[in-house]
Amino acid sequence: MAWTFRFLEDIALADLGFEAEGESVEEVFRGTTQALIESLANPSTVSGRWERAIERSDADLAGLLFDWLSEVVYWKDAAGVVFREAPLTLTQEGDVWLLRARLIGAPVDQQTQELHADVKGVTKHLYGLKQTDGRWKARVVLDV
Repeated sequence: MAWTFRFLEDIALADLGFEAEGESVEEVFRGTTQALIESLANPSTVSGRWERAIERSDADLAGLLFDWLSEVVYWKDAAGVVFREAPLTLTQEGDVWLLRARLIGAPVDQQTQELHADVKGVTKHLYGLKQTDGRWKARVVLDV
């Protein structure tokens, strides 16, 4: 596993923030996705009965990451689920980046799942994705 993430303290009263780093842009996408999943629930307490395939594309990597994370929050609300995992691949085709992913989870169940924050959305506050010294880094703030 080449990505890492850490939660940030004192971002704002009603927000939850984290930074993720990776050796590649795909790894930082995986790290931010895992941080979002763990913001919602402990993934080890979530079964894999629900699944959805997602494809998104964009020429702007930061925009693609923002849209992807927003899609995860959308499905949490639209289907009433939390997630166990979200395997993904990121490829570049010409000037466009293509994200292919699967959201795997289960409907919210307070009896069997360790639930965390009810994330309302991904914000642009302090949001960023950049490459520095060969490593990728993203900062994300969630509205909870």
